[in-house]
Amino acid sequence: MHTASLNLTTAPLTAAAALRVGGLTRLTSIDYPGELAAVIFCQGCAWRCRYCHNQDLLDSDAEARISWLETMEFLSQRRDLLDAVVFSGGEPTIQQALAAAMFEVRSLGFKIGLHTNGAYPERLQRLLPLLDWVGLDIKAFSTEYTDITAVTDSGRAAWQSLSVLLNSSVALEVRTTLMPHWTPAQIAALAHHLADLGVTNYSLQACDTSHALDSQLPRSTHSLTELVAEIETTRFTRFTTRGF
Repeated sequence: MHTASLNLTTAPLTAAAALRVGGLTRLTSIDYPGELAAVIFCQGCAWRCRYCHNQDLLDSDAEARISWLETMEFLSQRRDLLDAVVFSGGEPTIQQALAAAMFEVRSLGFKIGLHTNGAYPERLQRLLPLLDWVGLDIKAFSTEYTDITAVTDSGRAAWQSLSVLLNSSVALEVRTTLMPHWTPAQIAALAHHLADLGVTNYSLQACDTSHALDSQLPRSTHSLTELVAEIETTRFTRFTTRGF
């Protein structure tokens, strides 16, 4: 039974203390499949995805809302109650302190999960020894990324990150948030290409236009049944939908 917790008045500053934490979910059963987890929301993102609903986390220069010492104090008190900790964002890999933070959390005995858009494949490669599970956003085919992220060549980075993860032993879920104007045929083409590459765990996510960064995004006119009608879901070991 773990009972010790950190003493905020005596705990030394570490490299992880530079992590800018923009928020903390203390308990979730949906952000790390099959595990009870906490989610650490990391400040900052270089992309401006049209359907982003975490606009308050986009500013890479924003100060932390929760100190790293406070975060570790909370986690040290939850070692018998939680199984995993997920680093989300924003985009966690934009912060140089991420690896040190993951190492400290892992030292408490938690599994480590990561939600990432894949913007920094080289950094992702270096994080692999610290990771147990990754949820990777593949937003579209590479050539279609700029329309979503407003960043040139963002698709190349994301698909390179997919290659990094497929060639690793880290458990992977690929997820796609559906742009409202996409047709069932477009969605199926992307899904089948991912299956061809070896993706076995795939999730489609609804686009919440009511909270989107781009307030002009229209609502989808298709039902969930219509959207997935052309996908050969049996090509995936696990195929799920969220938010519909």
